[in-house]
Amino acid sequence: MKEKSVKSSMKYLIVASLEVNGRVDEHDIIGAIFGQTEGLLGEEFNLEKLQSKDKIGRIRVEIKRQGTKTVGKIYIPSNLDRVETAILAAMLETVDRIGPFDARIKVEEIRDLRQEKIKKIIERAKELVAMLREQEPDLKAIVREIAGTEVPRPSKIKLIEYGPDRLPASPGIEKADTIIVVEGRADVVNLMRYGYDNVIALGGAREKIPKTIVDLSKKKKVIAFVDGDRGGEIILKTLLSQAKVDYVARAPKGMEVEQLTGKEIYEALSNMEPAEIVKKRLGIRGPEEVRAEEKPAPPPEEAKPVEAAAPAQTVAVEEAKPAEQAAAPASAPAPAEVPQPAAEAVQAPKPQVETGLVAQIPKSVLDTIKELRGTLEAVFFDAEWKPIKRVKVRDLYEEIKKLEPGTVYAIVFDGIITQRIMDAAAEKGVKVLIGSRIGSKIKARPSGIVTLAFSDLV
Repeated sequence: MKEKSVKSSMKYLIVASLEVNGRVDEHDIIGAIFGQTEGLLGEEFNLEKLQSKDKIGRIRVEIKRQGTKTVGKIYIPSNLDRVETAILAAMLETVDRIGPFDARIKVEEIRDLRQEKIKKIIERAKELVAMLREQEPDLKAIVREIAGTEVPRPSKIKLIEYGPDRLPASPGIEKADTIIVVEGRADVVNLMRYGYDNVIALGGAREKIPKTIVDLSKKKKVIAFVDGDRGGEIILKTLLSQAKVDYVARAPKGMEVEQLTGKEIYEALSNMEPAEIVKKRLGIRGPEEVRAEEKPAPPPEEAKPVEAAAPAQTVAVEEAKPAEQAAAPASAPAPAEVPQPAAEAVQAPKPQVETGLVAQIPKSVLDTIKELRGTLEAVFFDAEWKPIKRVKVRDLYEEIKKLEPGTVYAIVFDGIITQRIMDAAAEKGVKVLIGSRIGSKIKARPSGIVTLAFSDLV
């Protein structure tokens, strides 16, 4: 029986099985139930009166033939209380003949229809909450929509003119280690509106990148953030070919950086790609590659002695015993003159460990990394690199906190590896964290955990 046929006001549903040693019809069964229970427990349990008062619903029967027998199900909706419904169900089992044939009725269950409704409510509420989270409004975007699109008062946002080219920039551009290069003044204003204080504009340049930007790119990390249109692609190609760029971010297709909300800016910057990958995709050579091709190779007779001398000196220092160093001629360099090779030798093990790990990562995981770009999702893996589950990045911290220690070996996610995420993962025995990039504010990496960025692998 489909539950939609039960009145929504009913509390319970009695479900019973039926077996009759002969061929009977539905009306025979219902007649026997009414007839054999009448007066059994007094007027209070008279089925006709209970139906007239809407205390029980319409009795339904589903039957089928099995040779000479009739089998099926009986459904009685009840609006009585729990105890009265149980008494009614027990009374139903006293029916032992239908027509001229012996019969057996056995109550299989009494369903609490309210609990089933509550389960449906809970499941639907979970879906609606997830929908609300996905559509969570950007408060600043709402304020902008209500207040209009005017730029806030100059007292709130103050641009400066930076460098010999007098380019529009945020006041923090000089102190920042990483800068965001955008197309125009309005882009700088919009990013500053959402708290970005390391932004500088090209000032409308399309064919030649200002020298100010080129000089900054030599001493700072550069993120190129361009519009999601054809014009943005042209400017990006020019920028990549004339200046040193580390990462590339783009506004959503058809949108300009000056139109983006705070949430859209964050998502675009979270999904930025290493510039080397973008250059290969667009077939662009950077300024370093051009200079390397134009620079003439040194003559063999000049290059050879320099290359031969350095290894010989390094080997002598590394292999010499203290006694041998004391017996060295006066013309030999003192140990203090060669600190750099020794320092490099001490620092070598860390990259070697991570390189070994990279070699162990299966191709299927690398494919997962490519698939995760732009999804803001995370995948948990076991020690054999088999995926365990997938979650939203916004829920990642809470999901990690729920883990049983040692159950997850690696986590790959389309987001920034922060100190908070790293500490939580280390606490649960996670050995590898792979994110779209590693946060700049990490103070200390817990022991026993390796962190990698997508750019290290794909």
